[in-house]
Amino acid sequence: MAELPGDLSAALDEALSGADPAALSRSVQKLIHRYRDGFDPAERMVLASAADVAAYAAYRMPATYAAVVAALERSAELLPGFSPRTHVDVGAGTGAAVWAAAEVWPSIAETTVLEQAPEAISFGRRLAGRADSPAVRDARWRRTVIAGPVRRPAADLVTMAYVLGELPPQVRADAVRSLAAGSGLVVLVEPGTPAGYERIAAARDLLIELGLSVVAPCPHDRACPVPRGQDWCHFAERLNRTALHRRIKVGTLGFEDEKFCYVAAARGARARAAGRVVRRPVRRKGLVSLRLCTEADGMADATVSKRQGEAYRAARKTEWGAPWPPLPRGGS
Repeated sequence: MAELPGDLSAALDEALSGADPAALSRSVQKLIHRYRDGFDPAERMVLASAADVAAYAAYRMPATYAAVVAALERSAELLPGFSPRTHVDVGAGTGAAVWAAAEVWPSIAETTVLEQAPEAISFGRRLAGRADSPAVRDARWRRTVIAGPVRRPAADLVTMAYVLGELPPQVRADAVRSLAAGSGLVVLVEPGTPAGYERIAAARDLLIELGLSVVAPCPHDRACPVPRGQDWCHFAERLNRTALHRRIKVGTLGFEDEKFCYVAAARGARARAAGRVVRRPVRRKGLVSLRLCTEADGMADATVSKRQGEAYRAARKTEWGAPWPPLPRGGS
């Protein structure tokens, strides 16, 4: 179960303490419809008002943080020697990916945050001021409109989460190319929907064309074996809902599952996972069934029985999105 770090949770509680839950709920419902129906690239910025930003932070920031942390942790598993010092987050919203990166890589010392909405920048800075991490607290926030190649400093780590879907199709490729230039590791995250997968798959193809190698989730750089139009590659992260979160989303459950797609790519050859669990494992008495993406066989099914001893015990513990077989302790 994913949890916000204590300093971010406290900062969000403080920032939202004066908000009217009923007004927040109305703004959240408006945002939910916009996310479900898709964005008109010609419309004005999504987070145009202080009410929009507060609603976004309450409704989306915990889920975005959980998804980005999961994607970065899966990448870090395969990059045991990677200790980024610089981080650029593009289209940051209120900064969830900035907090996530600092959590996964405490080595980050300099962070640049690019966002187009002034209200989101103001809210994100307010949250960051309460961070324990100097990389978050002292981050440089810059207003940037993505209308083509992104002007940014070179960085060891470049992230962009839940942004590609807000860009016109003709802008996406230029944006991805600019993220790849002068970066050590690029991590892109999108919603775990068929449309989100198509955007990630296109970005993955482009990153490979530009000479980068996929770190995660794919165990290879070949064409994605998922049958296009019939299925999509995505993952899920379960997170706790706060009392405010439940009220504004008119939800009764104490948790939700954030479904997401992602790709992480870096320059140079590197060790990879032999396979990746791409569906929730099915556990039955004495058996665990795994749906895998593998380098050798593409999409494949594996059944691990109790007779297999250690492998069975590992399969009982494995999760959707994890490498399979499990990586040795300390990474690949």
